[in-house]
Amino acid sequence: MSGPESEGVQQPVLVEDAFTRWVYGRPFFGGLWLTLGGAWTLLTMKASVKVILHVGMQGVAGYLLPTLMVLLGLLILFSPEQRLFYSITGVLISMATWVTSNLGGFMVGLLLGVAGSVLTFGWLPDQDRRVSRHEPLEQAREAGTDPGPPGPATDTAQAGMVSGTAQAAQ
Repeated sequence: MSGPESEGVQQPVLVEDAFTRWVYGRPFFGGLWLTLGGAWTLLTMKASVKVILHVGMQGVAGYLLPTLMVLLGLLILFSPEQRLFYSITGVLISMATWVTSNLGGFMVGLLLGVAGSVLTFGWLPDQDRRVSRHEPLEQAREAGTDPGPPGPATDTAQAGMVSGTAQAAQ
């Protein structure tokens, strides 16, 4: 027998394991970054630099907002159906840590939280591949048929008829 198998080289297996399917079935990196941003901000609360603004009872907002960031990140990971609400809330809370939690965890936690929320907001499950506007024209040219001129001229004439004004054909 000849070929790569006879030489002891194995071909890559294209079977996905359960964890890979779980990761690709949700906005994993958005939730992870939001969780890490909240955790980083919580860790910087113990920093020696006194930049924190104490709001409420003994600076409870300084600990509450990063905790909510961690919670929202975990909710995104384990309950992705409500990702839009979680991501909008996450970006607002991340921005609020600028005031309450050592400048948002010295900007690192704030940026991780905002980036994770934006990634989550933009994630779309099971979306078909996007088709370019020019792809049908290219396929028609390859097939040897003439797709004809683009349609804005006919669209404007139809739009004029719909609006009630008569347009003379040129």
